[in-house]
Amino acid sequence: MDVLERERIESKLFALSEYRANLAVVQMDKEAAIAQVLTDEVKAKLLEIDAKFDPRIAAIGEYISLTEGQVGAAVIEAGESVKGVGIHAIYSKGRVTWNGKSLDGYAAAHPEILAFRKVGDPSVSFRTIAEV
Repeated sequence: MDVLERERIESKLFALSEYRANLAVVQMDKEAAIAQVLTDEVKAKLLEIDAKFDPRIAAIGEYISLTEGQVGAAVIEAGESVKGVGIHAIYSKGRVTWNGKSLDGYAAAHPEILAFRKVGDPSVSFRTIAEV
């Protein structure tokens, strides 16, 4: 990559970082505006609602996790997908992987194996860098 292309990408990354920062500020401003219109009475009522519903939500979440684990184990044991009411547990065979570094070395001595090599499309993921 030449210097000019790197600078263009870095410029766009800077813009992306600025957009993300602006979004965070707008979201905080929205939350602050909402907090200003909530009276102490409404805030207290919201806390009561949280106290009433949060334990139930947590308990149901635990049942969901437990049941998902049980269903997942059963589907893996059965080796096939199962469709229920509203949920389809889809079985996927284990992925086959190869030691690419070792195979590249082997291919140097046996180039005919390269006919079976497939390289996927490149991709990009974005990670936030902590400011120092």
